[in-house]
Amino acid sequence: MGSYKFYKLDFDGWANRIGGPNKPGSHWEVVLSEHPEFFRFNQERTKASLVWRRTFPRNYNVDDEPERLPDHQISGRPYDRISRRPLSTDEVQALISVAIELHERALEQKKASFINSPFVTALVASLSAGIGAAVGAILGSP
Repeated sequence: MGSYKFYKLDFDGWANRIGGPNKPGSHWEVVLSEHPEFFRFNQERTKASLVWRRTFPRNYNVDDEPERLPDHQISGRPYDRISRRPLSTDEVQALISVAIELHERALEQKKASFINSPFVTALVASLSAGIGAAVGAILGSP
């Protein structure tokens, strides 16, 4: 999403570019909506884009890649061929690093919440009581 010419596409468009025919647009709609820290939707919620790319001015001519027009020179060119510039390689790498770090934190938090859950606490208490009773019975018998 960071390197394509157009910064915003509908879900079927992203599905085609990201996953090919294996994943439908509805799959990517769910994935993108679960991560508002990275993605935003248009007002109609029919298209998605990276938040980072939305911070750039809309002055990137997709037909003349190296040329970046100031906003005031866009008139005379079809506006639908003007986008926001793609992310650089370093920016894409930074975005991937942040995503990996957030994923690792979420896994750690999930593991910690399982260990501290009432079910696990009750299970450990029950096992401890059972072991204590068994040891007491063994030690208490002549």
